[in-house]
Amino acid sequence: MTKVSEENKGLTLKTLTKSTVWDIQENDVFRLWEGAEKDAEVLENMRHYQDILRSAFMIEEIRDDSAAMRAKYEKQGYKVAQVKISESAKATWALKKKPIVRVTDLTYENIRHISAAKLMEVLDRNFGGGWDSLSQSIKDIIESGFDISTTTLPKDRLHKKGGMYEKKMADGYDVLEVEKGTWVEAIFAKLKPESEKPRMKFASLKENFDDDENDNDDEEVEIEDNYNKPDEDDIEIEGPNDDEITEDNYSTMMDLGGDDEDITAESLEDYADE
Repeated sequence: MTKVSEENKGLTLKTLTKSTVWDIQENDVFRLWEGAEKDAEVLENMRHYQDILRSAFMIEEIRDDSAAMRAKYEKQGYKVAQVKISESAKATWALKKKPIVRVTDLTYENIRHISAAKLMEVLDRNFGGGWDSLSQSIKDIIESGFDISTTTLPKDRLHKKGGMYEKKMADGYDVLEVEKGTWVEAIFAKLKPESEKPRMKFASLKENFDDDENDNDDEEVEIEDNYNKPDEDDIEIEGPNDDEITEDNYSTMMDLGGDDEDITAESLEDYADE
């Protein structure tokens, strides 16, 4: 029987999720099912638990439970065993873990349950044009579980001493090299460490206000005070000092000119004629 990791030893069928189900193997499924078959709630919600299992396993119900039929499935890599499906009935299941061989097999649920080396195998099997040949949705899935970086250099410069390739390898990254003529694209991948999911912000105005008030790590934003800033119309324009007024500048400032009055009067007359 495949050993279950330490962190998953406490798993039961009722605590299994579409993410953690990728950590177990076929024999574990039968063990967990057997441990829960006396639970009436499990039997009542059997379809729900089967849906969780089916997200990571292919499940075939064998109607002809003969030795020959069992052997046929086992030859294809299935594990076969009987499971209780109701208080009075049992069924024979053939289980097989879904393989991850193509980029389209990658999901948000299983991406953190494969190694960087396995990811390189999947990418190598599907690559043609390199990292940019992947769809954005596949890139998003991969980058949710792995740190990814790429570089494209001439073959003779890729492995240059002290370069990016050497530094990434020393930092524990796995690498896939994709040849492009005389150039090579190197794709580096390293599993991201487990981290808490970020809090959902802006759920409500009050929550957002509380977060801003209590989060000491956020950068303090300086808000410009425009309330006490005088309006442009209120700004006093400094004129000449009374002591500096002379006959010349006084007439220049105060002379409205007769031409303006004539123009204004002429304009009014034109308006009245219309």
